[in-house]
Amino acid sequence: MFQCVTKHLLLFIGAFFLTCLLSGAAFAQRPAPGGANRGPGSASPLEGGDPTVEMDIYVKGADGGPIEVTAMVTLVAPTGQVVAQGTTLGGNIQFRGIAATEYTIQVVAAGYENAVKEFDGYNAGASRVVIDMRPASDRHAGAGSPQVLLAPKAQKELGKALEALRANKPGDARSHLEAAYRMAPNHPAVNYLYGVYFLQMKDQEKAKSYWTKALEFNPKHVSALLSLSEALMREQKLPDAESYVKRAVEADPNSWRAHAILADVFLKEDQLSEAVKEADRAVELGKGQAAMVQPLLARALTESGNKERAERVLKDYIQDHPNDAGARKQMDSLLSPLPALSSNTGAVAEAKPAPATATEVAILLPLPSNWLPPDVDEKVPPVEPGVACALDEVVQKAGKRVEEFIKNVDRFTATEFLNHESINKWGIAESPEKRKFDYVVSIEQYRPGYFSVTEYRGNRYSPAQFPGGIETHGLPALSLIFHPQNAGNFAMSCEGLAKWNGRPAWQMHFRQRPDKPNTIRAYKLGENGPSHAVALRGRAWIAADSYQIVRMETDLVAKLPEIKLLADHTIVDYGPVRFKNRNVEMWLPQVAEVYFDWRGQRVHRRHSFDNYMLFSVDEKQKIAEPKQETQGQPEN
Repeated sequence: MFQCVTKHLLLFIGAFFLTCLLSGAAFAQRPAPGGANRGPGSASPLEGGDPTVEMDIYVKGADGGPIEVTAMVTLVAPTGQVVAQGTTLGGNIQFRGIAATEYTIQVVAAGYENAVKEFDGYNAGASRVVIDMRPASDRHAGAGSPQVLLAPKAQKELGKALEALRANKPGDARSHLEAAYRMAPNHPAVNYLYGVYFLQMKDQEKAKSYWTKALEFNPKHVSALLSLSEALMREQKLPDAESYVKRAVEADPNSWRAHAILADVFLKEDQLSEAVKEADRAVELGKGQAAMVQPLLARALTESGNKERAERVLKDYIQDHPNDAGARKQMDSLLSPLPALSSNTGAVAEAKPAPATATEVAILLPLPSNWLPPDVDEKVPPVEPGVACALDEVVQKAGKRVEEFIKNVDRFTATEFLNHESINKWGIAESPEKRKFDYVVSIEQYRPGYFSVTEYRGNRYSPAQFPGGIETHGLPALSLIFHPQNAGNFAMSCEGLAKWNGRPAWQMHFRQRPDKPNTIRAYKLGENGPSHAVALRGRAWIAADSYQIVRMETDLVAKLPEIKLLADHTIVDYGPVRFKNRNVEMWLPQVAEVYFDWRGQRVHRRHSFDNYMLFSVDEKQKIAEPKQETQGQPEN
């Protein structure tokens, strides 16, 4: 058993081994009349094999007819093993050659509540099963977009296709895509890469058709939404492009590329203030990855009349990218007394869409490295020039806010929504899973500088319920780094005045001091095994008006090869929660992104929290929006 403990704080990850046996699993993709979906090595009773059953499942909507959207159907054995999984076609799916035993049938469909039905298949033969779906009653009901697990062979073919596309070998890519498509025609990733292939072949219409098909199977497939929006922009269909990219932002509010494309759409539509806002958000989220957005931001600033800031943005960009001739030309135009031309000049006259370049195709491909955000020390995010920062004052006032938090909190509860995805060696997210927990946090300072932070997830919860048996802990406690009893253990610096969602915030850097005790995080292998301290470094944004911590981002000071911990990147955005009966407002985690590479597992998780309640307070409290905040409630 591998678990996480702390010296003074119970903080981050408790990991527990959970053996998952998936050998011999059958993956149904669609009804196959006259054929069999039989697991590897299965044999009919006449051949001396175990008895099997054929299942014909009909999923019906509210009107009693076939469900109008694609549904994901999963067969789970009594042991918890996923035996078969696939998507419906016209509300129907068939599983053939399945062992005759008991099953739990789980059905997930966008817009509907999840359905579960028990099935007794001990009697061999054919069985017809009808499952009625109920429309979702609220935004968190149901699991949203259905996801299909890729069988290992299909996953391998898809990975080879991806490598061929990166190498600009469309012929090789097509042979692998065809093989993957035969095995998983309804998988959104397969259809999405088929679209990238046709874009590489300069057939934009076919590319769009496959991206549209990917969205049929997963309406929140961000890459397909963005690719369609960019294709429609090339065709000068700006309203349609705006619609798709807004869906992408809604599906993943933390996608810097989605905000960047939306900024480009707004710029072309002469919505200049919105373009600046989205470009700023893209740069904020993407850090070094989003450097390419800075020239676009400069154009939006120039056209909105803010040439002074546009010049600063371009100057910073050119300093880091001296070989970008286009940016230099943009700077020359900005410094010229002649008025800059609008980005829309001549746009309407362009009737034929420009062909996609190799660079554009490459941008559409998932990269092996892009699953992990840039390291916090890769580049210092921009701050306002010439604004002095009083380090001691900021640390002191932020520490007081943390002390108020500890004083006011004995225990609080929330509803936690978890989105989990594993990242394979080709950089493709796979095996997506969702969880919902009743989340309880108790914080106690039992002597100065020593805290007990305990987290529960329901009375019947066990760590094995987390994907892979690896449990995430400590998100509410991360801000305790700034507690007056802990702040001295970190080397801190104030980098200047930055922006957080458009609000002024002091940008602080911190790093665990080697000569001070590490009271924040440690990993322990086994009940009686040695404890492995994990030193953190990172950055925090502290509101300039209230000195509340509004965002934190951390990385490891160093890898821990002894426990095979290669990466651990955490981003937490905080929001205000007001508890009216106690007249207390606290800043608590709103959304958290967790990335780690541990023992060969590369994982990305998104936690969102809602329905906060303070212990002994009856009234449910929603996360409130800051006065100038533009994001809404966190989405599952």
